[in-house]
Amino acid sequence: MPVAFQHTYLPNGLTVIAETDPDAHTAAVGFFVKTGARDETPEVMGVSHFLEHMMFKGTDRRSAEDVNREFDAIGASYNAFTSHEQTVYYGHVLPEMLPAAVDLFADMLRPALRTEDFDMEKKVILEEIGMYDDRPEWRLHDRLLEEHYGPHGLGYRVLGSNATVGAMTAEQMRGYFEARYSPDNIVVSAAGRLDFDALCEDIEARCGAWTPTGAARDYSPPTAADRSVTIEDDKVSRHYLAMLTPGPAAQDDERYAAKVLADVLGDSDGSRLYWALVDPGIADEADFSVMPHDRAGAFFAYASCDPARAERVEQTLLGVLDAQAGAGFDITPADVERAVNKLATRVTLQGERPAGRMQALGAQWNLLGRRLPLEEQLAGLRAVTVDDLRGLLERYPLSPRTVVRLSPGG
Repeated sequence: MPVAFQHTYLPNGLTVIAETDPDAHTAAVGFFVKTGARDETPEVMGVSHFLEHMMFKGTDRRSAEDVNREFDAIGASYNAFTSHEQTVYYGHVLPEMLPAAVDLFADMLRPALRTEDFDMEKKVILEEIGMYDDRPEWRLHDRLLEEHYGPHGLGYRVLGSNATVGAMTAEQMRGYFEARYSPDNIVVSAAGRLDFDALCEDIEARCGAWTPTGAARDYSPPTAADRSVTIEDDKVSRHYLAMLTPGPAAQDDERYAAKVLADVLGDSDGSRLYWALVDPGIADEADFSVMPHDRAGAFFAYASCDPARAERVEQTLLGVLDAQAGAGFDITPADVERAVNKLATRVTLQGERPAGRMQALGAQWNLLGRRLPLEEQLAGLRAVTVDDLRGLLERYPLSPRTVVRLSPGG
């Protein structure tokens, strides 16, 4: 039997979507909460990620130990993550274990949020912030977002800072939870061998009493401008360079062209930046990618190298990008075809496992409000032409740009 897509809405606004596949050997489910760092206020920056941790600390029905033990008992491969735009709780199980997984996740999403657990977990979060502050790539990335987006929520740190997390109170977290973890702000996505009607009955039994709040997102656009920052730090031994410049949003028709352009210019193997910087040994790494957000987007470039080659690497990287955005545009149909084939393979492979389809479905629904079938994605990629890339670069000429450098001091 073919894969079938089904969806429904509970009376309280919670969305349930699924791709049922009778031939699959597993099932996957995820609760996609449309909230992340961009939905916070500066005072509670990091609360979305902190709250993700607290979901595993127990409920009125279960202790933290119960949650972990029960996931292990059903053999689940489970986890959670927080980004700027969503917080996701997901699991991959044998089909007969899906009802138990749904019961666990639904219970977790109504956590106890005990003050004593909050105080203990705050120490863990602060240690995590310190760990990432010791990683040059993460420091560079956080500073780049702050410089590029300024006061816009996309510039906030997902983990928060020592100051914001240190000052955060359990009451502030409870207020954020009540406002954002609303059924009308959550999508339950599932895929694999499952009974959709039974799934909906299970979800309604556990989530039907949740109260909607009308949670919404601020879509004020970020303001782009040329910015340049150099950070010196005696603790680093390599030179790091990163750049952001405006690009298409996740909803843009040009998102397919943007993916193809990013692959041609900055894929890890065989791209323009690979041949200009990595293959000749000038840089350790060189990358160009697209970051499509909810109604906003950017192109991202990155390189790392020996500090003695810092100026050469930056000139080469920016030179490659400037050439394609200007009179030096030389992307060929063969370049486009190679990139499309690679991207088509990646998206197809993601869809071959229920866990991959579940993740794709949830993200698509939160961003587009609909399912994006594999056939439509492949058609969108295969329709991209050289003229589309040229037009994309006319609309997004890789400027203005924010450039941040991290290098050894002295």
